[in-house]
Amino acid sequence: MFKFVAALLAATSCGAMASAQEASTEARQISGPLLTLDEAVVLAGGSAPAAEAASAGVDAADAGRRIAGLRPNPALAVEVENFVGTGPYSGVNGADVTASVAIPIELGGKRQARIGVADAEAFRARLAQSIAGADIRLQVTELYIEAAAAEVRVAVAEDRFRIAGDTARAATIRVQAGRASPLEQERAEVARLTAEADAGKARRIADAVRANLGRRIGRPATGPIDVAVLGGPGRGAMGPPRPATATGTLALAAADADLKIADAGVAFARSQRVPDLTVGPGVRRIEATNDVAAIFSVSVPLPLLNNGRAAVDQASANRRRADARRRMTVLDVEQQIAEVEVEAQNAAEAAHVASGPALSAAMEAARIARIGYREGKFGQLELLDAERVLTEMRVASIDALATYQLAKARLERLTAPAPIEGN
Repeated sequence: MFKFVAALLAATSCGAMASAQEASTEARQISGPLLTLDEAVVLAGGSAPAAEAASAGVDAADAGRRIAGLRPNPALAVEVENFVGTGPYSGVNGADVTASVAIPIELGGKRQARIGVADAEAFRARLAQSIAGADIRLQVTELYIEAAAAEVRVAVAEDRFRIAGDTARAATIRVQAGRASPLEQERAEVARLTAEADAGKARRIADAVRANLGRRIGRPATGPIDVAVLGGPGRGAMGPPRPATATGTLALAAADADLKIADAGVAFARSQRVPDLTVGPGVRRIEATNDVAAIFSVSVPLPLLNNGRAAVDQASANRRRADARRRMTVLDVEQQIAEVEVEAQNAAEAAHVASGPALSAAMEAARIARIGYREGKFGQLELLDAERVLTEMRVASIDALATYQLAKARLERLTAPAPIEGN
């Protein structure tokens, strides 16, 4: 797979390219162990705020599930009657004291409905954690691929600058020997200065991408980047287009979970329409006879002003909305999968052409033009044109490889399998 990247990095000889890369590395102070894509993903997962937020969401949902399973607390009531009045009730000696406990009894399956909502929300929270992990992997992968492509672009720009310097020196010798006009020397100097500016721009872009990658992984990305991640595909590498389906994807699983929460919400709203009982056993001490008697009370709320119908209507509307959003998700995900597959196929084809015969031909043409220019067989314009074509082909190859890998990463994110409920 690395041969595609190696083809990009070879302009004239392996030794010249290696020296250009070493010079670029020294100038930008890149040192330390190789940072692989998998290591970057692991580092990002341990420091990403999104992962921490998703984990806190799971903890909150688990606590919510425990709360949902709890029954209502009883209430202790103490009543004092017949005191601080007039006549025989002027003091507290004639007071009757009643102590009772009010015990709520849930009817209509309220507890089970409450637990159903909490279970659905707990699974949705775990699903959100998986989605956060997949999003983090995609974000880090995109930054890593961009960083790898930027490193290759730096090497290409450095090599172009080196070649432009050689060409400028050759033009100076030709002018001094009287074999060319001063205009040729000026053109070569302009090409050298342009190549120098492009090399500086490429280095600054690469440093900026590295800094962004470092922010994601929680530490400076100072080590070398594995440019092998840009390994190019062969023609038709992804095979024939597959039927775009949202089945089993994280996005559809999230929509299904939201629909399940809405279903549980409807069941919960319906359970709330059934009035609860409150029973109150207790004891009363009668001061006049110094006797104790048991009491028992039963209370039931009257659903006259709020019978729960509006809450059921609201929950039903939320359920319809969740169902419509699920159908929208299916359409959106399948459309995105189809579009990314086409993008990946096109990038694979472009990478195959740009990294294969076209790049080889441009490299050979530039090599022949350099030799012919030094020997006086070709003019400077032919040399500059050959170098321009080679640079364009190398940049196009890098762009195609990066686009292919980015499309592949997005496709993997779109089709990432959802966790099984209960696991």
